[in-house]
Amino acid sequence: MFGLNKKDGLLFLFVIAITLLAPFLLNPFPTDSAMAQFNAGYPDLLQRFAIFGIFAIGFNILFGLTGYLSFGHAAFLGVGSYAAVWMFKLFSYNVLPAIVFAVIMAALFSVLIGYISLRRSGIYFSILTLAFAQMSFALAYSVLSNPKFNLTNGETGLQVYDTDPQIFHREGLPDLPHLFGLSVRATYELNLGGWSFTFNLGYYICAVIMLIVFYLAIRLFRSPFGMMLRAIKSNNTRMTYTGLNAKPYTLAAFVISGMYAGLAGGLLAAMDPLAGAERMFWTASGEVVLMTILGGAGTLIGPVLGAGLIKYMENIVSKINDNVLHQWFSFLPDGFEDVMVTLIHPFVGKGWNLTLGVIFMLVVIFLPGGLVEGGQRIARLFTGRRGRAAKRKSTQSTPAE
Repeated sequence: MFGLNKKDGLLFLFVIAITLLAPFLLNPFPTDSAMAQFNAGYPDLLQRFAIFGIFAIGFNILFGLTGYLSFGHAAFLGVGSYAAVWMFKLFSYNVLPAIVFAVIMAALFSVLIGYISLRRSGIYFSILTLAFAQMSFALAYSVLSNPKFNLTNGETGLQVYDTDPQIFHREGLPDLPHLFGLSVRATYELNLGGWSFTFNLGYYICAVIMLIVFYLAIRLFRSPFGMMLRAIKSNNTRMTYTGLNAKPYTLAAFVISGMYAGLAGGLLAAMDPLAGAERMFWTASGEVVLMTILGGAGTLIGPVLGAGLIKYMENIVSKINDNVLHQWFSFLPDGFEDVMVTLIHPFVGKGWNLTLGVIFMLVVIFLPGGLVEGGQRIARLFTGRRGRAAKRKSTQSTPAE
């Protein structure tokens, strides 16, 4: 099945189903209900689920397989965004050439950074990547915004103006990112009873690309190259003693991971044609580390789950305020209602990061393998019960004929 073994093929089919049906699955509550605020099936958030899923999948190729922890992967995300916006400014709003150019520029940039950073390992490698990312942020924020050669437009961010050349732009094409004339913002609303579902072209572009790169990641994980990367993570010193040079493999993994990040950056710009230096800041690099560890480093679907959870909390939990809390606990007496609101208030709204921190601590302590390990434990719990029941049934004596 798709050149995959049965287990990986079923996983890939599961991811395809979840991705394509996301507008339904993430809108479980009627539009007019009090719980509708937990719906996440709107285009902007769905796009972010897919884009940051790509970012996390790529980071997992480096960290999950080789064990090299990069604190500077946001640099490639930013480079991809800037490259895509420059394609919009110079040529046209077609997202496909912009995404390809973003991947190419991220690949070149990652070769440069990886060649230098991979001369060291462990914490020294991590600090080097962090230093490069911060230098990239400083370049984008100030140095490259010099009026003489304004490549990044500083803190305002790089965007497309009416005075830009756009030499391939033609009459009749949308004045915003499009795929061969189809606007990425094109949407279709489907109303079924009290539910409303939105189908957005931009999301499905991101979703299809995510499925492609997820499939490529599976093939890479199961390839001899992937086994070599696991060997590097397991015992790099022993590999060196056998005469194998690990540096070309780690550099290749670094570049592939950087290309994934550049692809994610290009898609961010394609969905919203604006690129800012904040995408290169160290917090963006830390976020993808959290996504990967939270979902399960070294697993296939874990980084996607981690990215989805963090983006859900960032966009949904952060919007819960005191008014919403009072509505939830309005059935309680006034004194108890105020107590409950006071207790929960620090963990929602602007305090959503506190909730994320608590979840991350619990996962690291009790589920070192991330959310994937949690799912596996639950599955074993039920399969174990069925297995024990079947075993008891098979050992029961049958009456003699």
